[in-house]
Amino acid sequence: MFFERMMKFSLIICTYQRPEALLKLLKSVKEQTRYPDQIIVVDSSLDEETKQTLIGSDFKNLEYYLVTKENRGLTRQRNFGIKRVDENSFITCFLDDDVVLLEDYFEKLIETYNKYTDVLGVGGYILDDNIEWVKTEENTINFEEFVFDGWKRKLGSRNVLRKKLGLLSDQPPGFMPEFSHGLSISFLPPSDKIYPVEFFMGGVSSYRTEVFSKIQFSEYFDGYGLYEDMDFCLRLSKLGALYVNTAAKLYHYHEASGRPNQFKYGKMVSQNGNYVWKIKNPNPDFSAKLKYYKISFLLAFVRLSNVINTPKKKEACTEAFGRFLGILFSNK
Repeated sequence: MFFERMMKFSLIICTYQRPEALLKLLKSVKEQTRYPDQIIVVDSSLDEETKQTLIGSDFKNLEYYLVTKENRGLTRQRNFGIKRVDENSFITCFLDDDVVLLEDYFEKLIETYNKYTDVLGVGGYILDDNIEWVKTEENTINFEEFVFDGWKRKLGSRNVLRKKLGLLSDQPPGFMPEFSHGLSISFLPPSDKIYPVEFFMGGVSSYRTEVFSKIQFSEYFDGYGLYEDMDFCLRLSKLGALYVNTAAKLYHYHEASGRPNQFKYGKMVSQNGNYVWKIKNPNPDFSAKLKYYKISFLLAFVRLSNVINTPKKKEACTEAFGRFLGILFSNK
């Protein structure tokens, strides 16, 4: 009886102005070796194009909701979807509307819940063709490389600069150091292993459904969100274990439509980043504060330098100024 309940799972997809991307995702869901028992699409679009795209579709177990103003915004849409999850679903999954799954994504994700009895949440693994991982048995590496669990990859220019300045994270990927600015899940290798973490990406996430009786997604994060997933995970990690299963693979295509302008995005990076830092470390010491602001200003200046070395000069400039403004007016 428990095993059957444990295998039942729901999927929530929050979407905004992306009918074509959503259709690609649902087609990849249709090809899964484990198909969701419930698919909840929460649409905050300003038109009915997504609704029209889904009318007459043959996706099983699909429930569609076009929400009004009071339920628009990523965290509000997620909380709206959570209220409609089948009470018998043991696991609730979330996917961004611009991802495409490998066919065994859900199968691998659910295996993690079978393997670890203490797990409250499991994240999937985003494949990135721009990152080249190589297996290695070497004890020494080049300065511009990163090594983890017998794999290595090149550091990006920003992280090489942070490393030179002694500002790179001192924690494993998926863990936030005292000064924040940790290594993202993309620093976990494609080893098909399961790794403990304290945060993962919300657009490729899953949780025991029971956790939503204790915590919800914070509506501090307005509209697009950004770091709302880290906030939720950091709070949840205080209650139990979180993992990333690197065998649960998918692609994220970063659809341009539905995203905020670069100035607003840059401001959110700084302000929301400060907010989640205080969730993990509400009373940082002077050393942690100094490192946090050094890295924040450094990354803003690096983004500003893209005005010189990238073709999208306006976007780089406006995002950089958004970052600077966000740093100056973040909650202290």
